[in-house]
Amino acid sequence: MSASVLDMSMSVDGYIADPDDFLGGEDGERLHKWADTAGEAGQPSGPANQFQDEWNGAGAVLVGRRTAELMDHWGGDHGGLPIFVPSHRPPGPAARWGYPLVTYVTDGIESAMAQAKAAAGDRDVQVRGAYTAQRALEAGVLDEVQIHQVPVLLGQGRRLFDVLPSLIELEIVRVIDTPEATHIRYRVRRFA
Repeated sequence: MSASVLDMSMSVDGYIADPDDFLGGEDGERLHKWADTAGEAGQPSGPANQFQDEWNGAGAVLVGRRTAELMDHWGGDHGGLPIFVPSHRPPGPAARWGYPLVTYVTDGIESAMAQAKAAAGDRDVQVRGAYTAQRALEAGVLDEVQIHQVPVLLGQGRRLFDVLPSLIELEIVRVIDTPEATHIRYRVRRFA
């Protein structure tokens, strides 16, 4: 069964990007160095290889508009996966005419997630973007959270969980500890 999974690198103090909102900025890039552990064939080694397999095994991507635009919609092709963008505004020209795998969904996060899960089939939906993750949690459509917690305190920038609607319980599913990062996967607990 398909699961929606937020997968983010984060500093110990909760930041996912530097103050200028660049994931690849000087401070923000520090958060992704853990994934650069390449083996002999140039492929990621250790846990990075396992996570690369998970990312490659996804069936769709749900991403916030802001993140999609910062990344130029990955050129309209996120590794061949369809991209769903919940937004209240129509897409810009590139997403409208040049990127056939990008779908803007204007009737809410629940609809966007349902469409992404339908496209993913039995594979996971990768969720990208802090605001979108917060809205998905609020709507009850985010299933899992995977944090790659990097041993650094950035002290400023964009936080992953800046505004949440209420207390959200998580259940630890897996922990992989490496010198570069502690990788924690959680399941979002649902209460009837």
